[in-house]
Amino acid sequence: MKLTVGQKNFRRALSLIEPIIGKTAALPILADVVLKTEGGRLKVAATNLEIGITCFIGAKTDEVGEIAVPGRILNDVIQSIEEETVVLSTKSNTLHITSKAHKTAILGTDTKEYPIIPKISAETLFSMGAPALKDLLASVVDAIATSESRPELSGLLLVAGSGTVTCAATDSFRLAEKITKGKVRGSAKVIIPRATAIEVLRLTADDALDISVAVGDNQIAFTSQDCQIISRLIDGNYPDYKKVIPEKWASKALISRTQLERNVRLAGLFSSSISDVTVSCEDGTLSVTARNSDKGEVQATTDAVLKNDAFSLALNFHYLLDGLKAITTEKVVVEFTGDGSPLIIRPADDKNEFTYLIMPLRR
Repeated sequence: MKLTVGQKNFRRALSLIEPIIGKTAALPILADVVLKTEGGRLKVAATNLEIGITCFIGAKTDEVGEIAVPGRILNDVIQSIEEETVVLSTKSNTLHITSKAHKTAILGTDTKEYPIIPKISAETLFSMGAPALKDLLASVVDAIATSESRPELSGLLLVAGSGTVTCAATDSFRLAEKITKGKVRGSAKVIIPRATAIEVLRLTADDALDISVAVGDNQIAFTSQDCQIISRLIDGNYPDYKKVIPEKWASKALISRTQLERNVRLAGLFSSSISDVTVSCEDGTLSVTARNSDKGEVQATTDAVLKNDAFSLALNFHYLLDGLKAITTEKVVVEFTGDGSPLIIRPADDKNEFTYLIMPLRR
């Protein structure tokens, strides 16, 4: 193999792939990245057996070939090169990297020993621009459970059909749901692992991309012009989260999202070991308070338009901040649904496309 590639594009491809590179005693080759000439381009691929990522880079190819080399070493080497182009060549399972100021040789492995990265033959279920997909996933990813005790909650639910794509996630303490309109071909209901959602968010960092989504046999693929992420899906039945969302509210307040977020962050500095703050609303004012015997106490207020009776409840401030982070409108609606019932926050003007629910803390 011998070819010339742009350092910037090569570096970007490796930065997308590097997070999934791992090493186990059983399969140390999973620490490698596969480099292969294909169709006049350089194919860069890796898998951890749960997620597979493949990227293609434009290249000037002189000789075809392929090799597997340690991914993190390769990434560190390419990151240190400042020249615009690098020459890659192989000889006797060694990758030679040459630029004007650098010459590096990395010992590699025959790609026949590398696990096969699966492919999906299913047709595209839906496609959307990177910003829309990023918003869809980012709105709910923080609510995914980090514990594996209930595997179905360790991923996000994706439901596509009837012209909409819905993502939902819950860890039993809070719940997030985001609905986006789009051109959907067919229908699907799948659970995507949290790690996969995070990798797709990295892929959507390029706002110019269009990304297509296909669902196959226990697998899902996210494909852009030059990259593809294929992941296994989580087996199991996602709970009927719709039953948890109250149909009616007892009181609600319209407030500034920016000011509420600022007040919650301030109150969080004085929260206790369970990260509790108290949210209260009455007489046109919403207050966020916290008290800590070792630090002191704080009360932060902002103007609010309150409908119906005053209310007060204790919440985990981290969960509240995660919900506010997913809202882009300046005004937010806070819905109180009764003592012991969840608090709901929504953008003021999104027609219920985003719903975020937080269970109150016991006092």
